[in-house]
Amino acid sequence: MEERILILGINHKTAPVEVREKAASKVFFIGDRLRELATSEGVVDEFMVLSTCNRVEWLTVSRDPARTAKLIRELLGDSSNLPFPQEFLYLYEDLEAVRHLFRVASGLDSMVMGEPQILGQIKDAYRNAAQQKTVGVILNRLLHKTFSVAKRVRSETGIGCRAVSVSYAAVELAKKIFGNLQGKKILLIGAGEMAELAAEHFMRNGASHLIIANRTMERAMELAKRFRASTIPFAHIMDAFETVDVVLSSTGSPELIISRQDVKACMKKRKHRPLFFIDIAVPRDIDPGVNELDNVYLYDIDDLQGIVEWNKEERKREAVRAEYIIEEETLKFQHWLQTLDVVPTIIAMRRKAEEIRSAELRKTMAQLSHLSDKEKEAIVKMTESLVKKMLHDPIIFVKRKASRPSRQFYIDLVQQVFNLPMRNDSDSPEMELPEDENKEKSPAMSVIKNLPGRN
Repeated sequence: MEERILILGINHKTAPVEVREKAASKVFFIGDRLRELATSEGVVDEFMVLSTCNRVEWLTVSRDPARTAKLIRELLGDSSNLPFPQEFLYLYEDLEAVRHLFRVASGLDSMVMGEPQILGQIKDAYRNAAQQKTVGVILNRLLHKTFSVAKRVRSETGIGCRAVSVSYAAVELAKKIFGNLQGKKILLIGAGEMAELAAEHFMRNGASHLIIANRTMERAMELAKRFRASTIPFAHIMDAFETVDVVLSSTGSPELIISRQDVKACMKKRKHRPLFFIDIAVPRDIDPGVNELDNVYLYDIDDLQGIVEWNKEERKREAVRAEYIIEEETLKFQHWLQTLDVVPTIIAMRRKAEEIRSAELRKTMAQLSHLSDKEKEAIVKMTESLVKKMLHDPIIFVKRKASRPSRQFYIDLVQQVFNLPMRNDSDSPEMELPEDENKEKSPAMSVIKNLPGRN
């Protein structure tokens, strides 16, 4: 029975978190059962599990995909034999599965389109499967192809270039105003989750120093320790305005904490050097009137949200280009899959030719013991070259027929013409042959060492 690629899964689009939790809790249990099937019944040849907070997917290579899918669905049921709600599951086979995996790795199927973390999670899942030895020729090839496709999508499109979170958008704005953030000083007013995310982005983009002011000193010190920042008393934030370049405020204050007059007074002391305010608090922390002052820039949460929405639309436009790349790479992988059918025939042709060459070479060399090693090596290389050139056209012929529905006819034809042994699918340690055929090392020196008359 032919091997088929299968993905059965559940994700944030198809199921709420409580359903995804149930599926995630069965990952190891189902993995053990699939391993049993692989070793005892040979139904599942290869498998890998991807489990993240947004998705759980079983990627398998199976000779009986219907049975494999049925088994996973049954194993997802609970101990009281209640069936897992099937409406939350999705199933992809063959090229649809390949295309889906490419899209997931490229961030096109993520909750935040273009996010890069999913690629690292797939690499971790593959690493774990490789350590457990549950992946083979097809999944090895598919996963390495997946990594290269994701890299190509990221480098040839802008799918991950624009900020789609408020905190990151704030940092991107600061970079536009100052050119870059190298050497800039940042004051964070408030130490909540948004401030923490912004701190990460600021430091990653080259800010030289963070100052944190928070009403709760413990939280300010905790955040300062993480980012090697300094802290100041909340009552002294106006003093910091003289030296910092960016002020990001995100407190829970019910009223304004920074007035127009405060900022106006401080601008004189800093000799009107540009000062950038980011107010992501609701209610707002900063008087909108500061935006009227020269060299003072203020953006509030609505401004940033507008940027985020615009960036999301830009990512959607880039997604069209990404989908084209994925379609192209899916077709390339399809061609590779089809060549697997002709690999055993190519291997058999080469093996038979090599056996004939070696046997004839030994008989000939037995009568030429007077030749030097250099002369013997020249003869060996000549025979290798003859065999390679003689097989070139038949191999190209059968590889070109690999993508045709009638390929089995041509495989049988070549096997009869060359009187080859019948195909044995289990004889596949060299299944990567179509890609590597030009990299095959010459056996010339090993043959020379075994020639008659060689000391």
